[in-house]
Amino acid sequence: MKSDIEISQQTELKPICDVAQNLGILNAIENYGPFKAKIDIAKIDPALLTPSQSLDQSNLKKNKLVLVTSINPTAAGEGKTTTTIGLSDALNHIGHSSIVCLREPALGPVFGKKGGATGGGYAQVAPMDEINLHFTGDFHAIAAAHNLLAAMVDNHIYHGNALGIQELVWRRVIDMNDRSLRANFDIVVASEVMAILCLVDNFQSLKLRLGNITVGYDQHQQAVTAKQLKAEGAMAALLKEAIKPNLVQTLHGNPAIIHGGPFANIAHGCNSVIATKLGMQLAEFTVTEAGFGSDLGAEKFLDIKCRKSGIWPDVVVIVATIKAIKLHGQGDLKKGFYNLAHHIQNIRNNFNLPVVVGINRYTTDTPEEIAWLKEEVASLGVEAVLSSHWSDGAIGAVELANKVVEMSARQSRPQFVYADEDPLSVKIQKVIRQVYGGADIDLSEALLKKLNAWDKSYRHFPICIAKTHSSLSAEPNFSGIPKDEVYPIKEFRLCTGAEYLVVMMGNIITLPGLPKVPAAEHIDINSDGDIIGLS
Repeated sequence: MKSDIEISQQTELKPICDVAQNLGILNAIENYGPFKAKIDIAKIDPALLTPSQSLDQSNLKKNKLVLVTSINPTAAGEGKTTTTIGLSDALNHIGHSSIVCLREPALGPVFGKKGGATGGGYAQVAPMDEINLHFTGDFHAIAAAHNLLAAMVDNHIYHGNALGIQELVWRRVIDMNDRSLRANFDIVVASEVMAILCLVDNFQSLKLRLGNITVGYDQHQQAVTAKQLKAEGAMAALLKEAIKPNLVQTLHGNPAIIHGGPFANIAHGCNSVIATKLGMQLAEFTVTEAGFGSDLGAEKFLDIKCRKSGIWPDVVVIVATIKAIKLHGQGDLKKGFYNLAHHIQNIRNNFNLPVVVGINRYTTDTPEEIAWLKEEVASLGVEAVLSSHWSDGAIGAVELANKVVEMSARQSRPQFVYADEDPLSVKIQKVIRQVYGGADIDLSEALLKKLNAWDKSYRHFPICIAKTHSSLSAEPNFSGIPKDEVYPIKEFRLCTGAEYLVVMMGNIITLPGLPKVPAAEHIDINSDGDIIGLS
């Protein structure tokens, strides 16, 4: 008989049809090779994709939703994806059905600084190389749909510009870090098409929102849309398969739905609404993550995704490592604790949600450091749980899973940072003051005039702040709570298809470059056709 650890570290993949069979959705999958599949939602439950009308507690699923977020990430990494996967595996291990719902990796970071984005150690989703490289082609479809619209705009202007476009705001996208293209390109994960795909409930809503995309403005400052160019039908056709969630598995053979991938520092940072709702339909627990720290990913998950979709998490896990906390304190664990404390208060005070701190254990952590950190977290009325899923798989996250089950029994009604009816400027200020801990905003008269003009028609839109993920400030090297900080706004992007306002702060860029030593230098293919150097 295998020991618990041997079971926990089982790495032989199941055929994807077996994973689907265990979920009861075998009739709804479309295989992409032996270990990947698309899920045809319509064959499971067409009502699943009916748009929610309110966030009343009576409308929420009885199954539980767990949101995993983190402190502000450092170069050391926090292991948020790894914790998300390990927690879902542990929930399955202790007898609860659980699905992990993640975003798809982008090729830019895969070949750039980050490398693979499928977890780590014994807490990974698989097949890792296929998920990291191309996967089922969703990002290519999104890029094609986005760039088709750009080509149609250019063609319209070339052939006479009957719509009178005077100001063009629709850029092109590429799924690669290439700084030489920044003047006219964004990375795919910043595309409004990506945002739309991840926020819609169904194909009809997808087509409608694609048509609502603003590509530019005429001489009267009236929006010119994709629908006026008759582009939404062809764009939707390119996304016919991409809208279907992708089914894979963890190294333990547990189900994983991976779909969509907007970044949280420049977009809303969540996997698709469709995937999350499907997970909540199929399992007792759905464990999902939001990109970067709670100041970006979790805030947008709650203020944008949950507000629009009718879902609400039952418990939030904040991931932290002792190594990263030390880096926030310039090597001092006690000085760096401010960052974790701020994120705890952020989730509790702004969103009224139960919180568990997951300490992602490193081999360099000392017993004294762990004990001190647990005591400090406890002084805030929250429990910190040590987790070793990276090295021990599901077994290493059992304590965290038990705590999540316990905390998820508490009732939490939706609570947001700002109201729908708040002016756009007020929404921005509330996020800065209540979520970041800052003081105010700084913007030009021209930007203020534009914001006030949009407020008349788009006040109900949520805001999506694009800023550095490395600190609570708009400056990546800032340390501490930015209580006196003024946040400079350099640009607004009104996304009338995604239905939110992007607020660009500081020196944030929407097309990264490769680092001096990119991860691509370590990736290769051997004589057997296997990808090496990608983890």
